[in-house]
Order: sequence, then C-alpha cells, then structure tokens
Amino acid sequence: MIEKKEPLAYRMKPRTLEEFFGQEHIVGEGKLLYRMIKADRISSIILYGPPGTGKTSIARVIANATKAHFEKLNAVTAGVADIKRIVSDTESLILNPNGKTLLFIDEIHRFNKAQQDALLPFVENGTIILVGATTENPYFEVNKALISRSSVFMLKPLEKESIINIINHTLKDKERGLGTLDIDIEENVLDFLSEICEGDARVALNALELAVLTSSLNENGKFYIDMDLIQECVGKKAVRFDKSGEGHYDNISAFIKSMRGSDPDATVFYLARALYGGEDPMFLARRIIICASEDVGMAYPMALQIAVSAAQAVHMLGMPEARIILSQAAVVVATSPKSNSSYVAINKALSDVENKRTGEVPMHLRNAVSKGMKDMGYGKGYKYAHDYPGNIVEQEYLPDEMRGTIYYNPSDNGYEAKIKDWLKRRREK
Repeated sequence: MIEKKEPLAYRMKPRTLEEFFGQEHIVGEGKLLYRMIKADRISSIILYGPPGTGKTSIARVIANATKAHFEKLNAVTAGVADIKRIVSDTESLILNPNGKTLLFIDEIHRFNKAQQDALLPFVENGTIILVGATTENPYFEVNKALISRSSVFMLKPLEKESIINIINHTLKDKERGLGTLDIDIEENVLDFLSEICEGDARVALNALELAVLTSSLNENGKFYIDMDLIQECVGKKAVRFDKSGEGHYDNISAFIKSMRGSDPDATVFYLARALYGGEDPMFLARRIIICASEDVGMAYPMALQIAVSAAQAVHMLGMPEARIILSQAAVVVATSPKSNSSYVAINKALSDVENKRTGEVPMHLRNAVSKGMKDMGYGKGYKYAHDYPGNIVEQEYLPDEMRGTIYYNPSDNGYEAKIKDWLKRRREK
C-alpha cells in the first residue's frame, strides 16, 4: 500500500508549468502570468479563487522557477514579527545578496489591517515581491493600497477535462502518485469524480486516495474501484457555496436576479444550492418577500401576500418541509408580471425630501384636534372624498412647492395596467 505520509493531493502539487492542468486563461502558453513565470519576472500578484483550483500550486511553480529568495507564510499563524524577520533577512547582503525576497502568503485575507500595512512599504519599494493567495474577494478583504500595487489573477473552478487530466496524471506518476499500484477503475468513475468535485482537484484526489486505501486486492491482484466505492468515499457532494463568504452573496444575487428575470428554473436551481449549502430558510423567505414587492409590485399585488404567508409557514414548519413552501413562493414571484414602479416612486420621493425644499402640509389636510387649531384654519376647506361621485374630489394634496409632481408611473403589466387606466382618468380630473 501507500507508505508516504503526505496526502496524495499534497504530493501531486505541480512543480512546473508543464505539470499544471487548467487555468489556461492565466497560465496558458503566452498568457501574462505564464510569461512572468517563464521569464522569472514576477511582480507582486494576488491569486484569488475557490479552494482546490491551483493557487498554492502556482506559488510552488513560481518558487521552483525563480532565482530570487523565496519565503512562505500562512496568514493564519504568521504575524508582523514574521514579516519583520523576512524583511531583515532580505536587507542583509550576506543572507540575501540580491536584496529581494519573493514572499508567498497563503490565505492573505486573514491578515488584519495592521499586518497588511506592515507589508506595504516593502512591497512598494520592491524589497518584498508579494504572492498572495485568497479564497475571498481581495477587493473586499485586502487593503486597497496592496491591491493597487499588485496584479490580481482570478482562478476559476477547474473544468471537468482538467480534473480528469489530473487524475490520470496521478494514476501514472510512479514517484509521487499511484503509478506503482495496479489499479482498475470502472470507466464511469472518472466522469463521476470530475463532476462531483465541483472543480476542486483536492476533493477528487482525496476521494481517489481514500478509495485505494480502503480497498483490498481482488482475485486478479488489482485494486478495483467501482461507482459504489467512490460514491462512498466522496460522501456528500461538495457544493461550492459558503454561507458566510462570497459564495453566499453570489448565489443569493443570482437567486434574486433569476426571480426578477422571470426564470423559474434558474430560480429553483439557486434556491436548491442555497438550501443544500445550509442557508437559513428564513433568510431566503425574506429575500422572496423583498423581490415580491420591489420587482413584482403592483403588477400582481397578491405576490407580496403569498410571500409573507410563505415566510410565516417556513417559520412554523422549518426544514425539510420549508423547501416546498420556499419553492412555491419563489416560483410565484418568478412567474408574475413585473413592475418596479412603487420602488421607483418611493426612492424618488425620498430623494426630494432629502434634497429639496418640500414645503408644509396644506392647512386643509391638517387635523384640528382642538378648537384653537380649528380657529387657526386647521382642516378648513377639506373635502371628504366619499361625499362625491366615484369617491373622488378635486383637491390638492401636495404642498404648494411640490404641486404637480408625479412619483408613481404605473406600467402596462398585469393588474397594474388597470391601475394605469384608472389613474389616467383620475389625474385628468
């Protein structure tokens, strides 16, 4: 069996660009990062992407390719003292005649502001060439000053073909991989692994290693890996969704925009991803309520009532039944006619209240709660709408300064088309 102590995924980290699979958009032949590595002309960079997509692997390739002094820190355990030590060693002509250090910081988003600030002057003067890796959006988690002095490269989940190439390379590699073992794999296992790992090579290799470690030789003297074994080793599918990180914001954004865009299939898909990833059902219910008002609005006013009722039902029932209610409410919103006229109206009115002289409430609309106020003209001349035909009376309701302002412009969609026709007649009166 396998005697090496390091996990298979760790052992198989590429040493050169030729051993690196995927991310052709940044390390494909002729691309910027490829040229920088090949020419050993690395400037400060930040590698940003999901786990298992090659960030630390690229750093390792750079370390093997560069002639500069290379240091590595993990932001979880490192601090300002470690940075000062590396800078001090770099500035020592005896320890580092080149006067520069290429410093790889894994999980750089975990450095606090003071730690990131400690790096800044040395990155700026070129003493430190920073290679940072992060799973979080660096534009949110890394100091703007460091971002402005670095090139940001975004890594994507690995394509299915790249995962298969990595697995095949691992099966053939006799030095670090499984090439010394006689392994027989069912044909559909590689397709399954490359699909189920969601673009994370580490997940695929961990499952493959576990399958080999927990299997025994068959009658032909081979390790036989079939679908049942690999499914057991994978366990629950690794959905690329972090309910506390950027994956949360990306998924919920897609969920809302799918409802707004009237696509019920995409709506249910992103809802399922959120639920599978452990999102709070009440959070999802609140997003549906907001969309029912902001995006459906007066085109189908019942959508808001349905969304609120769904939220109450979700609160009463909880999971797993809540998934049914959330799906129904989200599909109602997605398939309803859309209008954001109420949303636009309140935003425009709030802007006027904040930025304009909007005047006083007209005296005839004020309530005279005492005789003295009535004597001052409060409520004088007010016309009670129900005393007039159609329950409508010609009367000014806005302050003089705002007279004639229109905030609400109904659309031609759904129920709101009727409102538009009625309001047109009302305004003409």
